[in-house]
Amino acid sequence: MDMLANLATMANVARENAYVPYSNFRVGVALLTTEGKIYTGCNIENVSFGATCCAERVAIFKAISEGHKDFKAIFITSDEKDYIYPCGICLQVMVEMDIPVIYVTNGEGEIRMYKLEELITSPFKDF
Repeated sequence: MDMLANLATMANVARENAYVPYSNFRVGVALLTTEGKIYTGCNIENVSFGATCCAERVAIFKAISEGHKDFKAIFITSDEKDYIYPCGICLQVMVEMDIPVIYVTNGEGEIRMYKLEELITSPFKDF
């Protein structure tokens, strides 16, 4: 199985674990490290919406907590018919961790690839 198909499969499996009792908007992510390890994440909601965590950050934080800080790509999927994109907070975290490539899908399984700087043009930088 090629890398992109593997990421898609793992993101779809992760999406099944989403905890979304309020929005019913399931998101799954597969994050590829430069060493070839893949971390997955799903969105986890909370009635106090500020305590909700997006799938992208779940996967990134899992990888960081296990000592991985060099990333190659992230693959994002949902149940939606249209393409979905990372929120601003997740994009800012991706800037911090220098994740260069973002793959997004739609309900037909079509994939679009973006470079991080295409989706966040004016991120916060080190001061």
